[in-house]
Amino acid sequence: MLRPDVEKAYGYTHAVKIGRHLTVSGAVSMDDQGNPTAVGDMSQQIINVYADLEKVLGHYGYTFDDVMVENVFTRDMANFLELSSYRNSIYTKQFPTGTWVQVDSLALPEFMIEIELEAYR
Repeated sequence: MLRPDVEKAYGYTHAVKIGRHLTVSGAVSMDDQGNPTAVGDMSQQIINVYADLEKVLGHYGYTFDDVMVENVFTRDMANFLELSSYRNSIYTKQFPTGTWVQVDSLALPEFMIEIELEAYR
């Protein structure tokens, strides 16, 4: 659990590992109390989200090289596409499969992006 109090308050588990398969719930740009961070700054939210995902993966002994599915939900696809090259520093061997979807809203209005992963080792 990355943020146990937040996970309990909102009723979710950030990651579930069954055998060699790891599923990671959507990560957003928030602090340890569940408050949005980098409000209005898509670039920083992307950095924050991938930093959290790296922590979760690392906790289970995985890296981004083990990610097979990455689903991105964003409120501003055009902005995300402009900034998506940041992923080149995350996925250095190959990109995972996945889907990118623009949505009207996420859990809180300050969240601009949410990314969920599936990894296999």
